[in-house]
Amino acid sequence: MTTRAPAPPPAEAVFPALGTTAVLLVTDPKALPAAEGVLRAELAAVDRACSRFRPDSELTRVNLNAGRPTTVSERFAEALQAALRAARLTDGAVDPTVGRAMTALGYDRTFAALRPEDARPLPAAVPAPGWRRIVFDPRSRRLRLPPYTHLDLGATAKALTADRAARRASEAAGCGVLVSLGGDLAVAGPAPDGGWRIALADDHARPGGDHGPAVAVTGGALATSGLRVRTWHRAGRTLHHIVDPATGEPATPVWRTVTVAAATCVDANTASTAAVVLGDTAVDWLRGTALPARLVGLDGRPVCVGGWPPDSASATEVASGDPR
Repeated sequence: MTTRAPAPPPAEAVFPALGTTAVLLVTDPKALPAAEGVLRAELAAVDRACSRFRPDSELTRVNLNAGRPTTVSERFAEALQAALRAARLTDGAVDPTVGRAMTALGYDRTFAALRPEDARPLPAAVPAPGWRRIVFDPRSRRLRLPPYTHLDLGATAKALTADRAARRASEAAGCGVLVSLGGDLAVAGPAPDGGWRIALADDHARPGGDHGPAVAVTGGALATSGLRVRTWHRAGRTLHHIVDPATGEPATPVWRTVTVAAATCVDANTASTAAVVLGDTAVDWLRGTALPARLVGLDGRPVCVGGWPPDSASATEVASGDPR
């Protein structure tokens, strides 16, 4: 009687990208260079198209042209359509027109370059102009923003990149692939035996130690949004990076983290971000989406909806969004 040799453990590449950490895993170690080449190309393309912090990005050009029609590239159009769909599905809780609000709060440069303590006064908060005022023709790719409106495509563009990169890297490598960008992850191709093991935590980049419960992912995507990592102080206030478009202020803290599973990383990220913004009404809203989700309150207590499995034993080997 013969026995099948155990499969080799997934090979991994980890490197900084888009102001966060990119993690790539492949089930065939020999395919890692091909998959990494695809991922790096996708990251470079979305940075050129959608970065708020590059003076030469397409997003910078679009924002400078607010009030005037402009033609955008196919890559930018894809990211914009993902953002507009997120706004429609969440009734504006996730809105790409929060760019000026982000800048007013002080998030006008990469997070690593932010001053953690800023004594400058905060300007009066102003609601976002609103995604419904954007005029966009997908066929001609002609776009006109309302005057003085700045887009921020960050969350949905990053999730879209995870989806694209996982799919294309799996095709190029011919094996199972997982792509995680700042804890938002997508998988494609055959998963390893038992699935990709993901441990949940407030900070995807936290080193080994006190990690949260683990889940197994065999397909689709997982995204986590939270208030604990990207925070800074200005004018005596603690601020975070998830803005409520209705007020122009950081979303009222109700949930420490929200993790959602969906068919795509864009949908998972849309729902997790919306839940942070919606606060007290997030649980009922998530139940309406039928997406599996785990919300953690400020007191650390989890609430699971949509068939999310009960918490298992803590996983001590992996940080949130840093799967093995």
